[in-house]
Formats: sequence, C-alpha cells, structure tokens
Amino acid sequence: MSGDIEGIGAAVTAGLAARAVEPRHGGAADGHAGQRCLNCGTTLVGSHCHRCGQRVDVHRTFGAIGHDLVHAIFHFEGKLWNTLPLLAWRPSDLTRRYIHGERARFISPLSLFLFAVFLTYAVLSFVGSGSSGHGLQDMVTSQTETSAVRSRLEHEVATIDTQLAKADLADGQRKLLAEQRYTLMQSAEYLGLLDHAGTPGEGRETPEGRFARAEIRTGIAFVDHGIAKAQANPGLMLYKVQANAYKFAWALIPLSLPFLWLLYPFSRRFHTYDHFVFVTYSISFMLLLFVAVRLFAMTPAMGWVTTFAVFYVPFHMYRQLRGAYRSSRIGALARTSLLLLFSVMAVTLFVTMLLALGAMG
Repeated sequence: MSGDIEGIGAAVTAGLAARAVEPRHGGAADGHAGQRCLNCGTTLVGSHCHRCGQRVDVHRTFGAIGHDLVHAIFHFEGKLWNTLPLLAWRPSDLTRRYIHGERARFISPLSLFLFAVFLTYAVLSFVGSGSSGHGLQDMVTSQTETSAVRSRLEHEVATIDTQLAKADLADGQRKLLAEQRYTLMQSAEYLGLLDHAGTPGEGRETPEGRFARAEIRTGIAFVDHGIAKAQANPGLMLYKVQANAYKFAWALIPLSLPFLWLLYPFSRRFHTYDHFVFVTYSISFMLLLFVAVRLFAMTPAMGWVTTFAVFYVPFHMYRQLRGAYRSSRIGALARTSLLLLFSVMAVTLFVTMLLALGAMG
C-alpha cells in the first residue's frame, strides 16, 4: 500500500516538475523587428515569435541550463508527440534541432529527464508492490531482525565460553553452562544462523552471506567503516542505494559530460551546452526504455523485449552521435564503442557515489 502511494506521489511530482522546467508559449514584444524565428522562420515583431511563442534569444551557454531549470510553466500537449518519436528513432534530429533553435515544439532535455526519472520511480514502486508480498523493505526488516538475533546469540555464547574457560568453576556450574550453550546452539541451528564452522553466523549459503563473511579491507578508515555497515546488513544498504538513486539521478549528467567531451576534445564546433543536450536526451531515453522493459517483464514477451533493448541501446547511441555531431560512419562507430565504455564508467562512478552515501547515512 505504501509503495502504491509513493508511486502515485512520484507520478504527480513528475508532472509538476516537468511543468516547472519546460518553457511556455507566448510572450511580450519588445523590439526585435526584422529578425526571423529560429524555430519556425516567421518574421518577428518582438522578443517572442507571435506564431509559435519561442523567444528570439536562444543561448548555447552553460548558464542557459540554469535558465531552463527555473523557467516558467509548460504544457505537454503536442510537445510530447513531437518529442518521443524523434527521441526513439531519430535522436540525432531531435538533438540537432533543439540545439540549433527549434525549442518551442519539443520538450526540453531537463524537463524530459525529470519526467523520466519520476516515471521510473513511479513504475518501480507500482511493480514492486504488486509483484510480490515481500519487497525490498520487507527484506531490510527481515535482515535487520536476523542480524539482531544473531548478534545476541553470539554475545551469549561468548559470555558462556568465557565462564567455561575459568579453571576454578564448579562442576555443577560448568554442567549448567554447557547445557545453556547447547540450547543456544540448537536454537541457532533451528533458525539457520550457524555457519560452516558450527558457530552463530549467516548460515545459509546466500550472496548476502558470502558478502558478509568476505574479508574486504582497503586501509581507508571511512571506506572500511562503510563496508562493515554494508556487511552487517546488505539489505539495508541496498535499500539506501535505491532511495539515493532516485534523489541523486541528476548526478548522471555532470558525471557523463566529461566523457562526452573526450569524444570531441578541443573542438570549436561543439559547446558544453551541446554535450548537455545530447547526454540529457540520451539518458532520458535509456530511462524510458528501462521502464518499457520493466513493464514488459510482466508479459510473455519479456525475453524478446529484453533482447531488443540490449541491441537497440548501442544502435540508438550510434544514430544520435552520427547525426547530432555530423560524424562519418566509421567515426560514429568508433565513438559509439568508446561511448559504451564511458557509459559503464559513468554508471560505475554513480553507483560508487550511491554506496558511499549509503555508508555515510
């Protein structure tokens, strides 16, 4: 029930956030007569086109990103159907046309990204709560309770062992302590908390159990502290990572920008804003594709859709790179290979950041 409410709240937030980012049509005229609108070509009589509503001044500066972020209210009507088909099949046209001034007819990159993030969260909330009665939160609770019971058992067994090690212990007392220890070990075995050495531990051979028993030390105090917390309760760490992924999804954009710049280093043809538009539209598409695959996972077509998505991702990158940056076929193929590698590196950095945040939380 709580997952459903969170999903509904995320869906509502998606609409509000997107409306807050996307520029609206229309505006007052203030003396740009004679110029032509970059979006539709109409002769202008003011600071906004009287036909499509786009502003005369469009910028390709990094500061324009912040301007987009705080700009007015938008309407999804029409723009959604202008944007999504191009995003899915002709991403290079969408990227190039938006960069070069056709902005009134398309959803801005930031708006689409925010919508995709919130939609992903909403869908995962609904699917997660409806597909199983024991979701991630249940797993966290279960692991926390298990860890508490195991710690208590370990403490009591250690206390008894300390008493039994005393040489002057009376025979009657020693026998009583031995019986108490046996009872505790039987309880641990019944609960599945005995490890292979016969002491209270993780018990069953699960991935979480192997991770908890692994000796992972880096020599860096705060990193080792985070690893210890994750080993104590892997489910809780996973829950924190999922929550932080939703909150800090925007970090994928600045993490990806340097890698995209490396594909065209020192190029005067392309600006940071151009790379920003490319990256944001690309990540938005990947999120929406993930949502589609997750929904199809509940149908018999899951295998076909997943296979299609795996092969379509690099093809989509290739098409967007080749058209948006006017690259040759060979150049686009080479840069697509690098972009796939850079994407893995960016996601790895993002996950590392989430793990660090989870360990500090």
